[in-house]
Amino acid sequence: MSMFPVFDIAGSALTTHRTWMDAISDNIANINTVRRTTDPAFQERFVVARERPGRAGGPAGIGGGVDVAGVEFGDTDGVLVYEPGHPLADANGMVRKPNINLADQMTNLIVAQRAYQLNLAVVDRARDSYLQALQINGR
Repeated sequence: MSMFPVFDIAGSALTTHRTWMDAISDNIANINTVRRTTDPAFQERFVVARERPGRAGGPAGIGGGVDVAGVEFGDTDGVLVYEPGHPLADANGMVRKPNINLADQMTNLIVAQRAYQLNLAVVDRARDSYLQALQINGR
């Protein structure tokens, strides 16, 4: 942890939200991925975050930021869709697509973007405050 923990905390949130946006982007990019009915569907990505513990001796209730604990994956079943003209269709004209809801993905993307922007604003405000303090001290 640095001398300016606000940068560490907000920076960890920026990294976590960027990872979340990457996972959502991957989900959206593969929303129309078609597979044979015998193959697993594209699996939706879910980012799992965990709180960093606060500094020893620091104020109670103040955490140390957030980390990506891992990525979980959705089901491989997907949905069967009737597309008889598709080259991967089986004898019944069925193909497998991922069970991903575009509206949910777009909502999550907006939430992740706003959280990223807010943490970036925290970094900007902290930087401005530290620069002001240096100017006051230098006079």
